[in-house]
Amino acid sequence: MRANDDRVHNVHVVVFFIFIVSNCGGALTPLGDPPLFVGFLKGVDFFWTTKALFTETLLVIGALLALFYVIDARLYAKEGRVKPDPTPDSRVGVKGLSMLALIGVVVAAILLRGYWKPGISYKLAGVDFPLQDIISNILMLAGGLASLKLANPIYREQNGFSWGPVKEVAKLFAGIFICIVPVIAILAAGRSGALAPLVALVTNADGSPNNVMYFWLTGALSSFLDNAPTYLVFFELAGGNPQQLMGPLAVTLAAISTGAVFMGANSYIGNAPNFMVYAIAKDMGVKMPSFFGYMVWSVAILIPIFALVTVLFFIRGAPLAGL
Repeated sequence: MRANDDRVHNVHVVVFFIFIVSNCGGALTPLGDPPLFVGFLKGVDFFWTTKALFTETLLVIGALLALFYVIDARLYAKEGRVKPDPTPDSRVGVKGLSMLALIGVVVAAILLRGYWKPGISYKLAGVDFPLQDIISNILMLAGGLASLKLANPIYREQNGFSWGPVKEVAKLFAGIFICIVPVIAILAAGRSGALAPLVALVTNADGSPNNVMYFWLTGALSSFLDNAPTYLVFFELAGGNPQQLMGPLAVTLAAISTGAVFMGANSYIGNAPNFMVYAIAKDMGVKMPSFFGYMVWSVAILIPIFALVTVLFFIRGAPLAGL
């Protein structure tokens, strides 16, 4: 944002950042987006997404970058005289390299949940807490506290860091997670629940999975309910067997995965980083669009790309299915 704060038009830069970095670009590993991490915890191989979703991701990212170039070039041409740069450019460098070790601790803690399963759990208030989850959470908390203690506060000040956006996102998603509990429970009930007609859409008349509906229903719900629990519901609707879903039903798992990841970009609340970026940009003076204003961007730009993804990858006889 500092690199573009001398631009008259810079809202599109943040919007495309949300599209590409906060969502679609995270489709290649379970560390890139929460829904894929949920799949990893359920038994999907770590690099399955890298291989299975590469072509879809390449298409979407390529289309978004091409559109960004066209829009950015047109807007830049209209600006005329560039306004004075409020944050003059300085030599590019990296400070705080010691923090990379703490990032490594956090990544290791995340991977621990998927690779180490000792079969030990503790029950509290009727909820099971597996040992690997407890240790993982402790490691991540310790890494965060160590960062607060060891990092040079001057670097945070230079980065313009503040807790305001973090608190805003925490409050919003606490409310979302409370409100989506009954919706997720109804969806999880499948054909015996109140949304049985909706659930029935994911199965063809011959009993085979309807991959188009898996893609669009997962995506539509991920746009407003948070994409990780939505992914889990449709993962279970598709059978919940990771070996089957990585094998004969690989296109179905790809539809669920891409629907959850890509369409999390459709609104500010589809994925937590979306609202975080919005809050940070707003805090830095960017005139971000409203909730529905952002959706004008997402519907106009993303939906046609997702329609193309549907035709190329998920309809019956799709030319690129399984690539």
